[in-house]
Amino acid sequence: MNVFVIGANGQIGKQLVERLHEEGKHQVTAMVRKQEQLDDFTSKGYQAVLGDLEGDVSSLEQAMSGMDVIVFAAGSGGSTGADKTLLIDLDGAAKSIEAAKNGNVKQFVMVSALKAEDRSAWPEEMKPYYVAKHHADRLLEESGLTYTIVRPGALTDDAGTGKVKTGDVSTGEIPRADVAAFLAHLIGHDAAHNQAIDLVKGDTAIEDTL
Repeated sequence: MNVFVIGANGQIGKQLVERLHEEGKHQVTAMVRKQEQLDDFTSKGYQAVLGDLEGDVSSLEQAMSGMDVIVFAAGSGGSTGADKTLLIDLDGAAKSIEAAKNGNVKQFVMVSALKAEDRSAWPEEMKPYYVAKHHADRLLEESGLTYTIVRPGALTDDAGTGKVKTGDVSTGEIPRADVAAFLAHLIGHDAAHNQAIDLVKGDTAIEDTL
């Protein structure tokens, strides 16, 4: 399958691109915002295109033309304000969903956040981020696309363990490497279709999930 990773220069996105490229089961294309990022990916033998989530829908649609699976792993980052969170995490996701609908993709995978669906669980200091994730998820669920929403717990830079816990999870953390591995696992997996999956570190091998 042709997999298109939005936010490929982010910490999860970059690891996902590398993993998919190494596994060789799918053709992966990285979408990045800057020319130097594109040059870095292509110098490693990866397929990459330029795209801007603050641009228009038609340019995103053109960038993802011919893709079977879209993975939205983009984020404005913790150092930006609520304005960028709104523009990237919410409106960037909304534009990507719209472009994917126009392109008839087979699966749209959204990287969300644990408890994004539950307003009562949102920490006060991160409310703009959770608002963006909440509404981006709802837009995807209501889009008519075949979707998978992955809601990881608190992200860490620890080495991946290859083991996770899914299901009804109230709290927990997970290495970004394991999130990337789980995303790679679920691509094209029918059991992941139209599912929202909570994800933290655990005792189940990733290949045994779903």
